[in-house]
Amino acid sequence: MPQENGNPRITVEKILKLERSTGFRDAAVTCGIEAFIERQLPSACSLVAGYAEASHFDRQRMIARLVDHLEGPPSAPSEAEITAPVAGLRGVGAKRGALLEKLGVTTVEDLLYYLPRRLEDRTRFASIGTLKPEDEAVVRGKILAVDQHRAGRGMTVVKAAIGDGTGFLYAVWFNQPWIAQQLRRGEEVDVFGRAEWKFREWQMASPTWEPAGAGREIGRLVPIYPATEGLTDRFVRALVERNLDAYLPAVRDVVPGDVRAAQDLPGPREAIASIHRPAGREAFERARRALAFEELFLLQVGLLSTTRDRAGVAHAGSGQLVNSLLASLPFPLTVAQQRALREIRHDLSEPVRMMRLLQGDVGSGKTLVAVAAALCAVEAGYQVALMAPTEILAEQHAANLDRLLAGLPVRVGLLTGTTSGDVDLRRSVEEELDLVVGTHALIQESVTFRRLGLVVIDEQHRFGVVQRSLIEEKGERVDLLVMSATPIPRTIALTLFGEFDISILDELPMGEKQTRTHWVAEARREAVYEEVGKALEDGRRGYVILPLVEESEKIDAKAAVKVYEELSERFSRARVGLLHGRLPAGEKAEVMTRFRGGDVHLLVSTTVVEVGVDILDADFMVIEHADRFGLSQLHQLRGRIGRSGQPSICFAIADARTDEARRRLEAFRDVADGFAIAEEDLRIRGPGDLLGTHQHGFLTRFRAVDLVADVSLMEAAQAAARVVHRRGVEPDTAAAAERRFGEVIRWLRV
Repeated sequence: MPQENGNPRITVEKILKLERSTGFRDAAVTCGIEAFIERQLPSACSLVAGYAEASHFDRQRMIARLVDHLEGPPSAPSEAEITAPVAGLRGVGAKRGALLEKLGVTTVEDLLYYLPRRLEDRTRFASIGTLKPEDEAVVRGKILAVDQHRAGRGMTVVKAAIGDGTGFLYAVWFNQPWIAQQLRRGEEVDVFGRAEWKFREWQMASPTWEPAGAGREIGRLVPIYPATEGLTDRFVRALVERNLDAYLPAVRDVVPGDVRAAQDLPGPREAIASIHRPAGREAFERARRALAFEELFLLQVGLLSTTRDRAGVAHAGSGQLVNSLLASLPFPLTVAQQRALREIRHDLSEPVRMMRLLQGDVGSGKTLVAVAAALCAVEAGYQVALMAPTEILAEQHAANLDRLLAGLPVRVGLLTGTTSGDVDLRRSVEEELDLVVGTHALIQESVTFRRLGLVVIDEQHRFGVVQRSLIEEKGERVDLLVMSATPIPRTIALTLFGEFDISILDELPMGEKQTRTHWVAEARREAVYEEVGKALEDGRRGYVILPLVEESEKIDAKAAVKVYEELSERFSRARVGLLHGRLPAGEKAEVMTRFRGGDVHLLVSTTVVEVGVDILDADFMVIEHADRFGLSQLHQLRGRIGRSGQPSICFAIADARTDEARRRLEAFRDVADGFAIAEEDLRIRGPGDLLGTHQHGFLTRFRAVDLVADVSLMEAAQAAARVVHRRGVEPDTAAAAERRFGEVIRWLRV
């Protein structure tokens, strides 16, 4: 704003604030608003022409236009200004700047890319006489009366009666006394909200309102922004609107032109403008997809910039060992297993390091695919390391390998924390063994390999990137296969494993599992244990699972022991076992051996059985306090029963004390497919809670990406980033990737 008569901005702002607070009565200055502006700000006098004779709402419109004039943004910003702190913008300051920082908005660029989470349709006008309960609608009517009174605990209630000739509606606001000063009998208003029939009258609680026809917040599709306490959605929307035109020209297109053209996506300026000022839902979605692609592309560029050299050596033999294994099986591989094995064998035959994620639901046959991959490397003269997160799982893998590879010339060994002190065993790893199964013991400095060519990591999410690197460094240019039985939505898998190729086992060898799941209220616990008693009398076997108490392994063990003692007494004719995290490794192994061999009929356990425990004839499970488990974790636990394809039953005992818990338990009861479970878990809890605090900041940095729906967009962004990475990343693109995702990419690489 140009300086006129000095710098009148501060004086004018104070007077306008006073005029608003006193109800637009033209009493803020003795000479009147119009005369005051003519003296202080002649260029804006036309904005308040006729103020004294104007209606109450016309005065509001005039003051609003004058405020816009005062807050006009700077012109022709430089790139430096777009990365300037958002706290420097007019109307923000230090306090609001700190609140915006909580939302991830620290710079002007962050503000432009702070996108609405949805559109709210405020175009549907309805007459009061046609309203139905729970209708969201706009009502235009005349203010018939305004009342302000105090309710309990110091609450102020403003209530306006509105009529439109077809009926009456009462708009009610709580603890907003200033609204009473802004409303005038006889004026027309537009109100938007949810209609409720209460106390024999139509009401809207805390509706959005403005003078009829103003068109600012009502009468259009309105973008709704994530907000926080002390910072309303309306403030964020106004802040974006006020600064959009000024700073939009400084936005640079960091996606190469050929990539954007191939995806038929609008440029960033058009997309940002369209998403903040949507012409319609189709334009809004097109803009969202363009900005989502840009986010995913920049993330992949950043991930690839930190990827190590992929040059490798071929680790594949002729395939005779694999063929011998497959010929010995009493069943054929599923189509999904065949596809995954074909992809892995191709990787192993290339002079490029394999980095592949093998993902499949519980019981989909990942281990068999991994064993076949291992035989390819062994036949080529290389050693294979298979690393598991627990001794129980490592011992189980070793036992299964002994059974699967019986008769084949493959030497298998087991190295865990319990056995790692055995000097002869470590010497065997170095000199003799072909396939070594182990836990974290494999990454000890004293453990060396003769010629390590392939590393297989089971339940990869239990290991950090550093641990993965340490086992890879035991060989030269080793191939890497990581496995996960915890289904991850494909978009998240592609995001977290940007440098990995992905194989998915989406079939079960024995067809769909025949597991029935029942969600049972805590009041009906006794009926569940009556069913357990009948199952034990019939010679069946199963589990009772107890939740972990966060950061309190002692309490977990104490609770498990108590339940074990109660059930041992109740089911005295059956043999009850106990498994929890504080048991010594030897006792854990003994309990699992007895359970596997049939000496234990009912296993009371904490979630140490969640992954990998393979008792084929277990066919019932009781999950206590099931509301304390995540949805994917519940599904993993359920996967411990019915592993031979036999009918099985799972009881989830819980009272849902929150809406989220109810949705989670309903999904567990109704959905059997692991990938569908993972997507529902994502919808319910969001990416931070789904994957834990380590990835929380990573996935919540996304503004436009739909982590459930954007699978094809993620795949396209990953492919494009790889092409661009090979030919060389432009400086602007590299800088944008670092600015937007640098911090979280470094988290992932720790």
